[in-house]
Parts: sequence; C-alpha cells; structure tokens
Amino acid sequence: MAIQVGQRIPDVEVRVMGENGPETVRTGQVLGQGKVVLFAVPGAFTPGCSRIHLPGYVEQADELKAKGVSTIACVAVNDPWVMDAWAEAQGAKGKILMLSDGNAEFTKAMGLELDGAVAGLGLRSQRYAAIIEDGVLASLDVEQGTGVDVSACSNVLAKL
Repeated sequence: MAIQVGQRIPDVEVRVMGENGPETVRTGQVLGQGKVVLFAVPGAFTPGCSRIHLPGYVEQADELKAKGVSTIACVAVNDPWVMDAWAEAQGAKGKILMLSDGNAEFTKAMGLELDGAVAGLGLRSQRYAAIIEDGVLASLDVEQGTGVDVSACSNVLAKL
C-alpha cells in the first residue's frame, strides 16, 4: 500500500554522488527537514523523464525555491553514477538532489514500485511528485498513465 498524506516518509539508505564517489545518506536526513519537493521517475535517461519531467524541475527550480522549498530531489531506481551523469547532461547539478535508490528500498518503503518486467525494465519506481514538510507527506500525486501530468513541476508549483 502506498504511503498516505500525513505519514512520515520512510527513513532508508540511498546514495548520492559525492566529490569522491558514491556516498550513503538516509532519506530521513536529506528529505526530512524543511519543505521538500520530491519527484520520482521510472528511469534516468528515459524519454519522458529526460524530455519533460526532469527539465521542468530544472527550469523552474528558482520558482520552487521562491515558494519556500528548501530541497528539490529526484529519486530513481538507478545507480549513483547514472544519476550523476543524467544530472550533468540535464543541467541539474546544484539545483536538484539526485537520489540513487539502486535496490529500490525507498521505492518499496513508499509503496510506489512499478513492475517494468514486461518491458525488460525490472523493478522501477512509479512516476510521482510529493511535497514533504519536515518529514511528513503533505501532498502526493502519482501518475496513472505513462505521461507526465500530475507529477509535473507546474502542478507542484500550483500546490505551493
């Protein structure tokens, strides 16, 4: 069952790319303080994620920050090297905290996994956007189809 508004986000280990390579952080630490916008994608470098989803957050990062967002984070079931390369390719470095959920532990704890085996993708995350306030889920919009609609940055901005 998916996490519900009003619940505390799961506190599990994920990875980020540090100056000397991958570093382990806890989601409770990086997503648990202040107003956080978290969006999840099925996979880095995939068409919808690279053409629409991530670019929207990169382009509107300053608008999110102006509305009191302290952290903008993207999570995917990819390794930290892929997330770092994707951030570099998309101009997201310094704007978006890229979280590698390589073992899907955070995704499973959120109850938002996607079985992409039929397409040869294995276990992935559903596409969603969340607003988190001091570690508590304030808003969650999960895409029901394959496009980017309710999880787009413009929708999140309208809710802030």
